[in-house]
Amino acid sequence: MRKEVANKQVLFRDFVTGFPKESDMVLSTGTIRLKVPEGSKAVLVKNLYLSCDPYMRIRMAKNEDDDEFTSFMPGSPVTGFGVAKVLNSRHPDFKEDDLVWGMTGWEEFTLISEPETLFKIKYTDVPLSYYTSILGMPGLTAYVGFYEICAPKKGEYVFLSAASGAVGQLVGQFAKLMGCYVVGSAGSSEKVDLLKIKFGFDDAFNYKEEPDLNAALKRYFPEGIDIYFENVGGLMLDAVLANMRLHGRIAVCGMISQYNLEKPEGVHNLHYVVTKRIQMEGFEAFNYYSLYPQFLEVVRQYIKEGKIIYVEDIVEGLESAPAALVGLFTGRNVGKQSKVSRVLLQP
Repeated sequence: MRKEVANKQVLFRDFVTGFPKESDMVLSTGTIRLKVPEGSKAVLVKNLYLSCDPYMRIRMAKNEDDDEFTSFMPGSPVTGFGVAKVLNSRHPDFKEDDLVWGMTGWEEFTLISEPETLFKIKYTDVPLSYYTSILGMPGLTAYVGFYEICAPKKGEYVFLSAASGAVGQLVGQFAKLMGCYVVGSAGSSEKVDLLKIKFGFDDAFNYKEEPDLNAALKRYFPEGIDIYFENVGGLMLDAVLANMRLHGRIAVCGMISQYNLEKPEGVHNLHYVVTKRIQMEGFEAFNYYSLYPQFLEVVRQYIKEGKIIYVEDIVEGLESAPAALVGLFTGRNVGKQSKVSRVLLQP
C-alpha cells in the first residue's frame, strides 16, 4: 500500500446566510498518508456512504455560541455521518477491515482522531446504507423522540410534520405499530401518497395546499393531538399548539423551515403550553447513544419481519454530494424530498 495517495474531498467554502448553494462547497483533491501516526489512537477509514441531513445547514452558518452544532471550518472538508471501512487503526476497539458508522469527512479517506464516536457495524445482513439512515442517526432520532420523549400509548393521536423525511417516515411507522392514529404533512401530492400507501399512515396532507394550517389540523384531528413530532417549526408549530390535547407531548427534533431564514418566524401560541399542560422537549440523538444497542436490536427485528420499510435516495460520487445536500432544502430529489439523500462512494 502506498504511503500517500490522492484524496478527493468536498471543501466548505465559507459561512452561509439564506439558502445554501452548491457553490458553497468545492470539489478538490488533496493527499493523505494511509497510515495512522505513531503515538495516537486514531483510525483511518475509507468512506463508503455519506449522509445528507438537514442539521448540516446549521453547521454552515457561523455559530459562535452553539456548542452542540459547531460550524464547518472554511477551507476544510464538510463533515457528517457516514459508513466506512477501517484501513489502519491504533485504537484497541477497531481493527483493519472493520465496518463502522459515525461522524466522518466528505472525502475518500478520513483520519478520525476521536474514534470513540464511531459504532462498529455488527450486522451485515442489511444494506450498509441503512447505517446512515434507518439503523443510524435518523433511526435513533426517531426511536428516542417517539418512545423516550413522547411516551406513546395505544390509541393516541399522532401528528408528524416533514413526515416523509428520514426521521418522519420511521416515527409514523413506529406509531402505527403502537396502535396509534397517525397523520403526516408533506410538501407534494407524491409524498402524501407515499405516506398513505407505502408507509401506512391513516391520513396525510400537503401543507402547501392548506391556506389555514389551524383549520387543516382541526379537520384531521377533531378531538385534538396527543403527540406531535416536530421537524418544521414556525407556522406549523404555531398551529399545532392550538390543536394539542390536554397533557400532550411534543418532541422537537428539528425546525427545517427556519434554518435558511435570517430572522426566524415567531410562535404566538406558546400560552397553550401552560393551559394544556403540554410537555415540549428538544433533544439530540447523540445524547442517547447509550440506547443504540437496544434500538438496533428492536429495529433490525422490525426490518427482518417486514414491519418497517424505508425509502432512500442514493446518488453516486463525491461530486454529487453538494447537489444532494442542497436538494434537501429545494425539494429537488424524487417525489422528491420524500427520500433520504445518501452518497455512494464505493459499491
